[in-house]
Order: sequence, then structure tokens, then C-alpha cells
Amino acid sequence: MLPDHVQIKESTRAKRLALRLDPKSRIFNLVIPKGMSMRKAMAFAEQHESWMQDRLMDMPIPILLEDGVTIPILGRKRCVDIHYDDSFKRTDIKLSDDYLEVRTNKDKPAERIKRFLKEYAKKELQRLSIEKAQEINKDIKSVSVRDTISRWGSCSHDGKISYSWRLIFAPYEAIDYVVAHEVAHLEHLDHSRAFWSVCRSLSKDYLTGHSWMKEHASDELMRYI
Repeated sequence: MLPDHVQIKESTRAKRLALRLDPKSRIFNLVIPKGMSMRKAMAFAEQHESWMQDRLMDMPIPILLEDGVTIPILGRKRCVDIHYDDSFKRTDIKLSDDYLEVRTNKDKPAERIKRFLKEYAKKELQRLSIEKAQEINKDIKSVSVRDTISRWGSCSHDGKISYSWRLIFAPYEAIDYVVAHEVAHLEHLDHSRAFWSVCRSLSKDYLTGHSWMKEHASDELMRYI
């Protein structure tokens, strides 16, 4: 029997067994090639139990979007200030320099707060993307946000850019780097030397932003629930 932190995921493309951690759910996907015996898969998971426990222990403690918690929003720390009253007809959220103020009739408004942050992230990422695209005389067809696990941004050949809304929790230098990366793809859809040259030129602090995303993004950006 598999432990609660492991779930089976059969794959027609996988060639070998693998354990892949979903940082959002904190559950390992045990990827099983089609046709492989379940007994072998179970033994594989059991052999790696110690490694899985170490990996889970290394992950940052989850942060709930609840009253009193301080969260980073576009590189600035804000305190979530929730005022509850069942006479309120809807949830209203306002962002100030130091607070994320929430007036609500919901006992647990976390999902409503997430929706606000997603909308705010899209607005700011779109603004920054357009600014950088103008620097290289390129047009953006659209900007969208999603709740991706490991891919923080993407750019299609027709100018559609997508970001993870969770970038809103990253330091500003990291956000700026990711936007520069995707906008640079408007000129070079590869990762050639020319691409990296454009990416660096569009970044305000390339080294800081790139390093933070590489070293911290997978754990830090997924901890807000």
C-alpha cells in the first residue's frame, strides 16, 4: 500500500520509473511506464521513502492566505488584513503600500484572495511585458496567467505570452527577469547566444533575477495556499 504522499500516474511516454514531486500538493507522482508490474513500482517507491521524506522536510512551510499573515506582493511585503461581517454583500479587496485589506462575508476567503492576486498579477505582468516589448520594437498578441507548477513563463511563435500568476510572490528582480526572458523570445524563439543577449539587455538585474528563479522559485512560489 502506498503512503499518502505518493500517487500513481501511468504514462505511455515514460520509459522508466520516476518519482516527481508536485510542490503545490506536496505529493509525489509515481510515474509508471505502461505495462510495468505494480509490484515493481511499489518496491521502487519503498526504496525511495527516505529520500522522499527528506525532500518533503526540506520544503518551506506552507503559508495560508489568512488574517495577519505577511506575504510578498511584487517585491513588497504586505500584511493580509481581513475584516469579517456576515452583513457584507460581497468580498472587497484593496491593496495599499503595507496591507492587503479584505472585507468579506466568507469564513475562508482564501480563494477570493487568490482570484484578486491572479487578476493583479496579470495586469502588472502585462504592463511590464508591453514596456519591454516596446524596447525591441515587438508586438505582443496577448498576455495570460495560469497556475503552472514549474514553467513560470512561455511565449508562442505568434506573440502569445503566458505566466504563472505565482510570480507575484517573487522578488521584483526575479519577476523582471522572467518577463525579460519571455519578451526576448519575441525576437529569438530559441536559447541561442543572441537570445540571452537580448534577455540580459531587457533585465534590470539579470544575475539576481536569474539566480533567484533557479535556486528558490520551485519551493518559494508554491508555498502560498
